[in-house]
Amino acid sequence: MGKRSHESGDQKPSKKSKSDKPKSDKSEKASKPKKTEDEKTASYTEADALSQLPQSEIDAFLTEHVIKVTDPLPDAPSFRPLLSFDHLPECDAAVLAHLKAFPKPTPIQSSTWPLLFSGRDVIGIAETGSGKTLGFGLPCLKKLLDSKPSKNPCQPRAVIISPTRELAMQIYDQLVKFGKNEKTQVTCIYGGVGKDEQRHALKKAAIVVATPGRLKDLMNDGSIDLGKVNYLVLDEADRMLDKGFEQDIKDIVKPMPSSRRQTVMFTATWPRSVRDLAATFMKTPVTVTIGGDPSADPRANLRIKQEVQVVDPREKEGKLIQLLGKSQRGQNPEKVLVFCLYKKEAVRIENLIRHKGFKVAGIHGDLGQAERFRNLDAFKKGNATVLVATDVAARGLDIPNVMLVINVTFPLTVEDYVHRIGRTGRAGANGHAITFFTETDKGLSGGLINVLKAAKQDVPESLMKFGTTVKKKQHDTYGAFFKDVDMNAKSTKITFDD
Repeated sequence: MGKRSHESGDQKPSKKSKSDKPKSDKSEKASKPKKTEDEKTASYTEADALSQLPQSEIDAFLTEHVIKVTDPLPDAPSFRPLLSFDHLPECDAAVLAHLKAFPKPTPIQSSTWPLLFSGRDVIGIAETGSGKTLGFGLPCLKKLLDSKPSKNPCQPRAVIISPTRELAMQIYDQLVKFGKNEKTQVTCIYGGVGKDEQRHALKKAAIVVATPGRLKDLMNDGSIDLGKVNYLVLDEADRMLDKGFEQDIKDIVKPMPSSRRQTVMFTATWPRSVRDLAATFMKTPVTVTIGGDPSADPRANLRIKQEVQVVDPREKEGKLIQLLGKSQRGQNPEKVLVFCLYKKEAVRIENLIRHKGFKVAGIHGDLGQAERFRNLDAFKKGNATVLVATDVAARGLDIPNVMLVINVTFPLTVEDYVHRIGRTGRAGANGHAITFFTETDKGLSGGLINVLKAAKQDVPESLMKFGTTVKKKQHDTYGAFFKDVDMNAKSTKITFDD
C-alpha cells in the first residue's frame, strides 16, 4: 500500500524516457503478482490414460468404495481418482520404483493424490490400514523434489506430526524408503531419548516427523525454525486431541507461514473437536471420506472377521491360552496382537504367556523407549510371535501380517475397539479379531452391536441381552449431565399461573 500511495502522490514529474512503451510494459509486469515457488510446483495435469477412461469406470470405483469428495469452492476443478500408478504425474524414478511392491493405489490414495498434487489443503478420513501414510507422503516427497532445497540449517520444508513415538517411527521408516535424495532428507523427533542427536539431525533435515511434545521443546530452545514449512501433516488428528495435544499443535503451527503452507489432516474418525481444529488453520480444505458418513458410528474394516465372546472375567486367561495354542501350532505360527487395558494387566498377561512357552514381547507405558522399539522390532521380524500391548499400539501402527487380534479387556470406547482390531486386515488382506466381553463392559454393548451390524458380522445373543442403547459420551467438564445445546438460541419467557 505504501508503494502505491507514493507513486500516485503529488510528486514532480520524472524525466520522460526515450520510449514510453517499454516503461508501460514494465509497469504492467510489475503489477502482476509473481508466482511463488510453491505455486509453480503445485501444478497438476491429468494423465492422458486417465482422461481416456470412460466415466462409468470412474463412477463404479467411487460407488464401490463409498468415496465422497466435498469441496467448499464451487468453481474449483474436480479431479478423477488415480486408478493406477501409471496415472501419476512425472516424478523421481527412484520414488516411483518403490510403488511396484503394491498392485494399485488404495482408495484414499487414489482420491487425495490429485488434490494434494494440485496444492489444495485436504482432510482425508478413512479406515485404519488404508494407506494414509503414503497418501500424504508421496505428494510431500514430490513437492520437495520439484522445489529448491533449503539453504539454511534447521529449517525443514515439511513437518509431519504424529500422536505416538511408534507411529512417528513407522512414518519415518516408510518415507526413508521412498525418499533417498538430498532434498528429501528425513529425521524423526520424539521424546524419551536425548536431544543432542536430534538437534544434529535437524541441521540437514528437509522433512521432520515428530511427536508434538518433543517438537515443541526443540522449538522453544531454538533448535528448529518452522518459518519455512510449506507442507504440514497432522496424522491421526483425533488421537492427538484425545491425548491433550491441542494447544501444543496450535503453538507448533503458529510460526509456520499460513499463505504458502499446504496443510493435510488424516484421521480415521471425524468428531467435532477435530473439525474445530481443522477450521483454525486450514484454507478451504477439500474433505475426502472413504466408506460413508464420518460423523456416524465408528466403522470397522469389512475384511476383518469379528468374533465377540461374552465371558466370566475369571475365564479370560484360560480362553486366551487356548486361542494362542491353536494359532501358534506348527512351524509357522501366526502373528497375534493381544490387547489389555492397563499396564499392570499387560505385564501380568505377558508373563503368563511366556510361562506357557510362547514367544512373546510387550509394549506399554512402563517400558523405556529403547525397549519398546526393540520389542516391536522383534514382533515385526517374527522373533516374537505374540505381542501384548495397551492402547499405545491401537492407532496407526502398521505391523505386517498380523493374523489375529485378541482383546483380553474391552477398551474404554468403541472407537478404540475399531482402532485395535484395525491392526489386522491391513493393506487389502483379511483379518480376524476375537474380543472378550464381560458384564462390566455392558455400558458399551450398544455401540459394539452397531459396529458389528454395520460390518455384517454375527451378533451373539449373549451380547444382545446387555442392551442396544448407545450411551452419549460424557463431557470432559460436565460429565454425564452435559447437554449439547444451541448457544445462539433465543431465550423463552416462562410464566406461571397463580
